[in-house]
Amino acid sequence: MKVWEERKKSMQIRRKMPRRIMAVLLVIVLAGAMFLSGCAGTKTAENHGSSGAAAQSETAGSEKSGRKTTTFTDDCGRKVKVPAKIDTVIASGSLAQLFIYALAPDTLQAVNARWSADAKAYIPKKYLSLGQVGSFFGNHDLNYEQIARMKPDVVIDVGEAKPSMKSDLADITDKTGIPAVHIDANFDDMDKAFTKLGRLLGKTEDAKALADYCSDAFAMVKRGMKNVKTKKKVMYCTQEDGMNVLARHAYHSQVIDMLSDNVAVLADPSSKGSGNEVNMEQMMNWNPEVILFAPDSYYDYAGSDSAWKTLPAIRKGSYYEVPSGLYNWMGSPPSCNRILGLLWMAKLLYPSQMDYSLKEQVKTYYDLFYHCDLSDGRYKKLVQHSILK
Repeated sequence: MKVWEERKKSMQIRRKMPRRIMAVLLVIVLAGAMFLSGCAGTKTAENHGSSGAAAQSETAGSEKSGRKTTTFTDDCGRKVKVPAKIDTVIASGSLAQLFIYALAPDTLQAVNARWSADAKAYIPKKYLSLGQVGSFFGNHDLNYEQIARMKPDVVIDVGEAKPSMKSDLADITDKTGIPAVHIDANFDDMDKAFTKLGRLLGKTEDAKALADYCSDAFAMVKRGMKNVKTKKKVMYCTQEDGMNVLARHAYHSQVIDMLSDNVAVLADPSSKGSGNEVNMEQMMNWNPEVILFAPDSYYDYAGSDSAWKTLPAIRKGSYYEVPSGLYNWMGSPPSCNRILGLLWMAKLLYPSQMDYSLKEQVKTYYDLFYHCDLSDGRYKKLVQHSILK
């Protein structure tokens, strides 16, 4: 009896053991599944927990993951990964747009602001229909969502390197998922800017032609300025009433400062293209020999305005309107269009010292930079209130 009971207990133990083992195994499997699920959840959180910038950046990167990339070191010292072959571009603003339009117009997916009313006279029709994305600087209305939808290969900024440039570019990338780079472009080194832009866009030969034009223009004007013994006293007026000036040492007055004695000396020169607001008393104290009016300023009315006629330059007819088409030759924006302003202003002030044909230089510029065949009639219209006055 005891033997049977012991055998019975032994059989019961053997029957229960598999269930216990199964239970243990089940616990182990469930624990493992929970662990794996936790890991997967963590990865999901890592992938989708970021919002806006990071999420868009990953999306853009995955869509273009099949393309070869290269590292471009911009003029902020940032190493930025960009496509090895760049086909589509958005400019950060109109200053950069002029550079890109000159070098690679077909890469532009949009413009930063509406073309001017007379753009049809200079711009091929296919570029007139480009949409608008606003500007990071200036109007500060860059449309990040639109850029993210368009998915350009790169956003390019060209111009003055502001103190906040690195964070500004990072902000553009964060909000669009698109790499953004900066290229320095100062008035006296436009050629270097085109050379670097050419390397970025894979258009080194085209960039060389533009760079050579800029450096040759500087060389011609500097050669002529060596024969100028005394620079003319000049005042540059802006705004509809003409009562703003581009003060000496302002970023927008670089052409004026190079070629003349800029009489508008102020303690705090404005960094804006509109310049500093002044009054007639200040203008009379400065007593400029020559007055330049920005396009759409007060040129048409100054000669008949009794207040303005107190200035000797107005009474003598020594005042002129800056040519404009497609852009103001002296700036607004202060981009490569200022090369035209350099050639024009030097020829206007010191005609006998400048040994070049302004008309031929302007025609060449319009061909290279605006992709436009400028007629003699159009040229005369451009300079009718200045050289041909």
